[in-house]
Amino acid sequence: MSVLQSIENGVATLTLNRPESRNALNLDMCDRLISISREIQINEEIRLVLVRANGPVFCAGADLKERQGMNETQVRERRMKGFAAYAALEGLPMPTIAVVQGPAVGSGCEIVGACDFIVATPEASFRTPEALRGTVGATQRLPRILGKRLAKDLMFTGRALSAEEAGVAGLVSRVVSRSDLDSTLEQITKIILNAPPQSLRLAKRCIDGGVELDPQGALDTEIAAIEGQLASGNWMGKQ
Repeated sequence: MSVLQSIENGVATLTLNRPESRNALNLDMCDRLISISREIQINEEIRLVLVRANGPVFCAGADLKERQGMNETQVRERRMKGFAAYAALEGLPMPTIAVVQGPAVGSGCEIVGACDFIVATPEASFRTPEALRGTVGATQRLPRILGKRLAKDLMFTGRALSAEEAGVAGLVSRVVSRSDLDSTLEQITKIILNAPPQSLRLAKRCIDGGVELDPQGALDTEIAAIEGQLASGNWMGKQ
């Protein structure tokens, strides 16, 4: 399987599993990410999603070998499938965390950018060299996270952000040593699993929707979520 899935105690773990190809994103991986995300979307038992990778590289970008011999239509279809895969991850209603322990390049940045936040080890790095390779990609999520000037620096020069730099820039939420990674994830998981799932889902929806709106529209989004929660009876102090 190009993407593995495991579910345990309310936590779904998706693992990119093409280490022999540095987890380069191919069509099968796109299809797997889309289908798995659809399954998770309707599984009320899943409270948290972790996105990880096997091998020393999180994702080396799009699988360029797969494109050899493709015609224009096939390349277009493959690119659209990639966008659909990122959107499927981004659209998951529960918290989604990328766990990055190596380079994330191009499509790898798209995958981690589609998650709610990133926990990385010092070995992680982030790079978007698409324009230097003669193509276009990774131009939308990173500018919203990093700001357009730093995103352009990465895109126009091929510069790689270290885990520490990515933390300062706001792409990575936490940088922890490999030895502390498991305990950090265990702590985060415990907190999320002990929280009311509806509240986390509503908060995620408000943040994701609100940042695309003006202040009043964003406030209206939060008020609508509050009203929905009150109507459901699942509000703090009700128990």
